[in-house]
Amino acid sequence: MTSTGPITAPPAGGAGQLPDEATCYRALSGRDPRFDGWIYVGVTSTGIYCRPSCPARTPKPGNCRWFAAAGAAQQAGFRACRRCHPDAVPGSPAWNLRNDVAGRAMRLIADGTVDREGVAGLASRLGYSERQLQRVLIAETGAPPLVLARAQRAHAARLLIENSALPMTDIAFAAGFSSVRQFNETVREVFSLTPTQLRTARKGVAPGPGILRLRLPVRQPFAGRALLEFFGRRTVAGLEASRFTDETVSFARSVRLPAGAATFTLHYDGESLQAQARLQELSDLGPLVARLRRMCDLDADPEAVDRSLARHRGLAAMVRARPGLRIPGTPAADELVIRALLGQQISLQGGTTATSRLVAEYGEPLPDNLVDGSVTMLFPSAERLAAADPEALAMPRARGRALVGLASALATGALDLSPGSDSRQVCRQLLSLRGIGPWTTGYTALRGLGDPDVLLSSDLIIARQLQRHDLTDDTSYLAPWRSYATVHLWNGAC
Repeated sequence: MTSTGPITAPPAGGAGQLPDEATCYRALSGRDPRFDGWIYVGVTSTGIYCRPSCPARTPKPGNCRWFAAAGAAQQAGFRACRRCHPDAVPGSPAWNLRNDVAGRAMRLIADGTVDREGVAGLASRLGYSERQLQRVLIAETGAPPLVLARAQRAHAARLLIENSALPMTDIAFAAGFSSVRQFNETVREVFSLTPTQLRTARKGVAPGPGILRLRLPVRQPFAGRALLEFFGRRTVAGLEASRFTDETVSFARSVRLPAGAATFTLHYDGESLQAQARLQELSDLGPLVARLRRMCDLDADPEAVDRSLARHRGLAAMVRARPGLRIPGTPAADELVIRALLGQQISLQGGTTATSRLVAEYGEPLPDNLVDGSVTMLFPSAERLAAADPEALAMPRARGRALVGLASALATGALDLSPGSDSRQVCRQLLSLRGIGPWTTGYTALRGLGDPDVLLSSDLIIARQLQRHDLTDDTSYLAPWRSYATVHLWNGAC
């Protein structure tokens, strides 16, 4: 059986709903990279599982089993292919698009919730019983939450083995394993190599002490320069730094993670996106990688987005100029909503200046071993801002009171902006808070929660661009990709 004719990628929201076997096999025989992360193939004659674009010889159809998640393939007894590294592909776009319990659960698992809180903690966050959650995830992915989390731990372990000189014992616990024995057994089972063999087989040399260097897989096309330039135009002194040359671009910043602080620098050279990270606690590697992927929208399906938006004459030229443009997200949604509040009804420069003042006065200095050039501070914690005197903040009093109220909601957990939050509920909660309007709510949904379908028409620049490009009528035909249209319009105004 060979591939003939065009192959349509799975529709958005289709994670867990595999295409029919004929379509899956056509993707495999055509080595179609668009399906990497959507589907995984287990080959019964070899006992390994691969991504569809694997360069190995195409197996016979009768020897193929299809899975919606790497963890499901591992649970079925398949080992990861050593040639295509199926555990290191872009994830399914649908998990970041879906607002149902399965999508929210997958985002929380990627963020390390099961490792920190167990399956009971994951279920509690989602408002489900453990048994209900097990049923949902098995139905959607073919694997229960513990198995999916185990696959995440194996991937984190491989990253540490191949990108650091840390002792294996340290790696075992940093990756989330409860014992060295469990670590050794899992690595052998998943990769068919011992941890020492994995390290011996790695390519390149590990960076200096305390530094991890990571390659972040991404679907092409990818407008990486435009993405990092977007972040760079909003650089906050002390918190972030950016550097742009004709050849490369980079963006650095600090971030709070579940177990401690971290700094990272993203580099894009026109071909690949790489990250260099310093972590206060190595156990935060998995959550950091998950947040970087969400920040850069690396699991998006750019061909589907571009094809849809290019149908409108007002956007077609922008899509041709920047194919693969992504939603510029954030590694910290609670920080972003505060920055959005500070930037309400003022210019981009004014909002950046106000945020820089807030970081200078209320931010927390980074530990010396995490300082990276001019990145020296952490963004103020919600707890510290909630305790601030709104009258003493360097901003209009009404905005100061709104900021303290927002910070209080974040600090108490009344407002949940974690990866597993329900974006519709978040928007309703934000609008109920004093001093927060539609622009801040929409901006938070778009950049903080990665909602793909937000047209930020209340933004002054977007309103002008909509009129300029004849997009002022009903824009429902741009669904479900209106957030990408918004980003194109922002970039088109630069």
